[in-house]
Amino acid sequence: MKNTALTKTHEALGAKMVPFAGYLMPVSYEGVNVEHETVRKGVGVFDVSHMGEFLVEGPNALALIQKVTSNDASKLAVGKAQYSYFPNESGGIVDDLIVYRVKEEVYLLVVNASNIQKDWDHISRYNESIGAQLRNISENYSLLAIQGPKAVKSMQSLTSVDLSAIKFYNFVVGDFAGIEHVIISATGYTGSGGFEIYCKNEEAKQIWDSVLEAGAAYGIKPIGLAARDTLRLEMGYCLYGNDINDETSPLEAGLGWITKFSKDFVNSDALAKEKEQPLKKKLIAFELQERGIPRQDYEIVDGTGNKIGYVTSGTMSPSLNKGIGLGYVESTFSDPGSEILIQIRKNTVKAKVVKLPFYKS
Repeated sequence: MKNTALTKTHEALGAKMVPFAGYLMPVSYEGVNVEHETVRKGVGVFDVSHMGEFLVEGPNALALIQKVTSNDASKLAVGKAQYSYFPNESGGIVDDLIVYRVKEEVYLLVVNASNIQKDWDHISRYNESIGAQLRNISENYSLLAIQGPKAVKSMQSLTSVDLSAIKFYNFVVGDFAGIEHVIISATGYTGSGGFEIYCKNEEAKQIWDSVLEAGAAYGIKPIGLAARDTLRLEMGYCLYGNDINDETSPLEAGLGWITKFSKDFVNSDALAKEKEQPLKKKLIAFELQERGIPRQDYEIVDGTGNKIGYVTSGTMSPSLNKGIGLGYVESTFSDPGSEILIQIRKNTVKAKVVKLPFYKS
C-alpha cells in the first residue's frame, strides 16, 4: 500500500484510513455529513495526491493529445484546462481526465489513481508513432483540493495571485504558502467552487499546514474521500469504475459534449456512427420518492417488475436528505419526470428521473 506525502499527518489528525486505488487514504475525520456540509457552506481541504499526473511535451505533444483524447485540445490556450476522456478501441472509456496547457508545448494530464498504469500504457502505445516527450510524474507530485464558497477569501493571504480572478477551469502557476511555481487551478470535484493545488511531495506538508492555519478563521476542516463522493454525486459528476468504465459508451454516459468529431481520435469513426443511431440506454439521475438508500448494482425496474437498468452510484444526499443516484436505463425511461423503481433488497422503492445537478447552490 502506497502512502501520500501526508499520510502521517492524516493519522495524527485521527482520520479513518482505508486502502483506495493502491494508496492508504483518509476516508473521513469527523464523519461524512459534517465534512460534506463544511464544503457546501464553508471551506474544506482534501488530500487527493493519489491522482496521476503525466507531462506531455515537445512539438508533437498536441498531436498525441488530440489522438488519444475525445475533446479538442487545440482550443486550449496556456492557462486553461479541459475535461476529456480517453476512448478505447471497442467503444468504451479508458479513463476520464483533465488536460492542462501549461506552456505552448507543455501539457499536464491528470488521471484517476486506479488507472495510472493502464492510462500510461494506452498513451505510450499511440505515442510510438507520434513521438511526443512523455513523463509520468505521479509519484513525485501532491494534489490538495481546497473546496467551498469560502475558498477564495480564506486562501487569499497565502498568495500574491488574485484568486478571485481565476475563472472556472483556468489556472495560474504562481506562489502559494511560501512555495514558488505551484499550479493554482480553479477546478474541483465538489460543485462548491475552490481550487486544486499541485506541488512537489516535499512541499505538501508546508502547504497543508499553511492552508489549515489560513482557513482557521473560516472554519476550515480536513475532508475525507467519503464526503468527496457524496459531494460529486450531488452534482452528477461521473466516477470512473462506477458510472463509466472500459465497457460503457461515452455517448450513453452523456459525454457527447466532450466528444469532438472535428478531429480524428481513437475510435472516432465508430463513435460517429453510434451518434447517428438512437441510443439503447442512457445514464440518468434519479431521486427516491420514498425512504431508502440506492447502492451500486441495485436493479432498476419498471412498474411491472421488469429489469430496465441498474444503479451505478447511489447515496443518501446530505444536502437534500433523500436517496439519490445515477444509473443506466433503457432510453424510453430516461426522460426527466419518468417514474422508475429501485430494487432495494426485497423492496421496490419509487423513484423519479430528474435533471442534474441534484444540488443547486
